[in-house]
This record gives sequence, structure tokens and C-alpha cells, in this order.
Amino acid sequence: MFKVSSKGRYGVKAVYELALHYGEGPLTVALIAHAQNIPEQYLEQLMPSLKRAGIVKGMRGAQGGYVLADRPDQISVKDVVKAVEGPILVADCAGEDAPGCDASDRCIGPDVWTRVQEAVEETMAQMTFQNLVETQRQHLKRWFLRWEQDLQMHGG
Repeated sequence: MFKVSSKGRYGVKAVYELALHYGEGPLTVALIAHAQNIPEQYLEQLMPSLKRAGIVKGMRGAQGGYVLADRPDQISVKDVVKAVEGPILVADCAGEDAPGCDASDRCIGPDVWTRVQEAVEETMAQMTFQNLVETQRQHLKRWFLRWEQDLQMHGG
């Protein structure tokens, strides 16, 4: 079963938090960890991978922390998952980074899994952090409007 590990999930959550605050200055690991419910020590281990991949920049000093190295619309979920997990593989015989299969001459797997691999990677590549932030803001707007309507209906 293909499954993004906790590294990938936490990496996406951390970059999402930075995208929510894009342009507002650096966020500390402690703040990101608290806001996204990520173990702080775990996040401290992930941030260097994101930095090496050019996804985040570290800022030193009293007001230091991390910021996105690029605009949220230029960073995809695929970028982050690959940065913290390495190659995205749905099967050993699928994708550019796949080690291959010793039964490739009689196996239909590569045809099937390569198509699945391409679909997963394409979907992850299309999901930018700007998209994720905008989607969340739309959810919050709808929730707030419903809450406001409920208050008006009940005399609040």
C-alpha cells in the first residue's frame, strides 16, 4: 500500500503553516509545531531537509525562524514530500526512481504501476500551497457565514 509517512505529512503541515503566514516574517519551529500539532523535536529534524531542498530559508537571531524560500504558488506538495521522504514510489517497478523488477519480461506491473505513479505525482505536483491556503480560507468563510446565520436565526 502506498502511504505517505509521518515525515511527509509533517513536512506538508509545516510548509502549509509557513504558507498561511507568507510575507509576515519568520516562524519558529516551536510555533509551527504547536500550530500544526507536530512534535517539536521531530520537526527540528525535518526542517534541514526542507532547507536543503530550497523550500524554506532559516533566519537567525532573536526574531529568527523559518520562511518559505519561494511564493506558496511555486511550492507543491510533491516538492515537500520528495524533500523529506525521497523518491515517491507506489511500487518497486514504477516511476523514474524505481529500482526495477527482476520479472519485467513477463509482468504487467510496470504498465499498471507506472500509470498509477504518474497520476499520484501529477496530483501532488498540481497541489500548491497557495491552493491549500485558499481552500482552507474558503472553508473558514463558509463556516463563519453559517455560524453568523445561525446566530441571526436564534436571536443572537
